[in-house]
Amino acid sequence: MAPTLFISDLHLSKDRPALVQAFHAFTHGPARDAAALYVIGDLFDTWVGDDQLRQALPTGVAASFADLAASGTRIYFQRGNRDFVLGERFARASGGTLLADEVVHDLYGTPTLIMHGDQLCTDDVDYQRFRAYWRDPVRQRRTLALPYFVRQGLAILFRAMSRRATADKPPVIMDVNADAVAAAMRVHRVSRMIHGHTHRPARHELVVDGRKCERYVLADWYKAASYLRVDSDSVTPSGFEVAA
Repeated sequence: MAPTLFISDLHLSKDRPALVQAFHAFTHGPARDAAALYVIGDLFDTWVGDDQLRQALPTGVAASFADLAASGTRIYFQRGNRDFVLGERFARASGGTLLADEVVHDLYGTPTLIMHGDQLCTDDVDYQRFRAYWRDPVRQRRTLALPYFVRQGLAILFRAMSRRATADKPPVIMDVNADAVAAAMRVHRVSRMIHGHTHRPARHELVVDGRKCERYVLADWYKAASYLRVDSDSVTPSGFEVAA
């Protein structure tokens, strides 16, 4: 049975051409053998609206996904904190399906909670306020109605603010909260979770209401094209180096 692959935190940008090349190598390589590919947030370093498809890089990324979808691999997208206004237009151009922020899908008999993971970082109170403010549907519609160049300026401002804020925060605050993880698994009644966002790849074991559970954290793509391979027998981190 063909595997299912998960990727997150690619942060694709014209400033990282080697990373973009690695992405295309992935979609024309390992992803071709997959039954499904989940892209669970922060595909792009910034995303200011689906009219960003006017640019060459995202158009090429969408075309690469569409070619993969045409080969038979199902593609699913979730939004991250960098691309939280990724929309249906991009998903259609990519031949994929846009998912809700938290979904449970059956993976070879194991119901699995899938999310980007930023909603689990509840100790970072300032970020959670920011997230709640900008995830409001009405506010998003108003923001997306702004001229493209204005939204680009907002993205630059947000990144500068984020860099200043994270520089002053202890790393533990920006990691997931254990109680938030347990609560999410309890609400969704699952024993397995897969997420990204923290850039701290690992497999964690935990016990929730007497049930043995596991949480897989995806790696970012800064040094390697990293993906999680899930099949009926195992869950395995995989990847290849990104050329300098």
